[in-house]
Amino acid sequence: MSIKAGLVGLPNVGKSTLFNALTKSSIPMENYPFCTIDPHVAITEVPDNRIEQLKKIYNSSKTIPGTVTFVDIAGLVKGAATGEGLGNQFLSNIREVDLILHVLRCFEDPNIVRTDDVDPISDFDIIMAELMLKDIESIDKRIPKIEKSLKGKLTGAEEKSLKDELSLLKNARMCLEIGDAEKTKEHCAKAPVTTIPLLSTKKFLIIANIAEGELDGKGYLNNKHYQALTNKFGNNIVLPISARVEYELTQMETTEAQEFMEMMGITEPSLDLIIKKTYDNLGLITFFTCGPKEIHAWPIRKGITIRNAAGEIHSDLERGFICSETFSYNDLIMYKTESALKTAGKIRIEGQHYLVQDGDIVHVRFNV
Repeated sequence: MSIKAGLVGLPNVGKSTLFNALTKSSIPMENYPFCTIDPHVAITEVPDNRIEQLKKIYNSSKTIPGTVTFVDIAGLVKGAATGEGLGNQFLSNIREVDLILHVLRCFEDPNIVRTDDVDPISDFDIIMAELMLKDIESIDKRIPKIEKSLKGKLTGAEEKSLKDELSLLKNARMCLEIGDAEKTKEHCAKAPVTTIPLLSTKKFLIIANIAEGELDGKGYLNNKHYQALTNKFGNNIVLPISARVEYELTQMETTEAQEFMEMMGITEPSLDLIIKKTYDNLGLITFFTCGPKEIHAWPIRKGITIRNAAGEIHSDLERGFICSETFSYNDLIMYKTESALKTAGKIRIEGQHYLVQDGDIVHVRFNV
């Protein structure tokens, strides 16, 4: 499956700097709003230490890791929902991502343009307000279409589905009018039907862009802006990252970068941390197909059946699915070879309703 995360924020909060660091790109980073006019897109490999271990066991010629697509979406401004600052284009770009990465400035720097005081909570609220206004506009377009359809000839099931959707949209609109995105999300989750995708209900993470000097000894813990974010969203959602430091690391040789990370007290690259949190937030796991030709990592949503997972490899495998020979990565590491696994009874034959687990290695049997 294709995973897409969008970096979103007000102008001059460090989005493009972070994007360049995450993807080792070199898009412009000028000190003025709307430097990023069109969304810049880059595909980044998902770090997974299991891939190299599997390559050694199977003596594979190549590896194909999972990937995450990052989109650097131009800075939003107040009034974006009504078209201010190319707002309609920006909001359309947000609609296409699976996860929003809110980049919020948590550092003071008189050399970087800003029209008011640093306030990441206010910045977040401005962005969410614009998303909610756009959602209200989308709902107001959808409701008349449903009401018109209800006047036509329908089966009982069709009528019930439309009435359920109408009720959902009216409840969601009331919540959006008072600025309650969380309540809107609850209504959508509990409803017996789905409706148009709403921007304000998308899953998100908070990137707290801190000053370079606050990394050492976790000095950011005393940053009042970071504290405000963790108090509001919790430690699990807020990721303290210095976009400038991460970008500088990409310009160094591996040994130099490692030494610099140790000096700055950075235990793992921000890319790894963001991708791990993205996986957790979206409920993703990885299964593998392995052989001497290649090791291939396949990201999927948790709770998917083996038959549907086979469709990620190729549609023919899902269409003609018979069964799957399945075993776990941990068992393979313990027993070293597939033949030893078979002797130990660790290779299972799973039918189409088996729910794939993280780290499963599968051989799909199919007939088309």
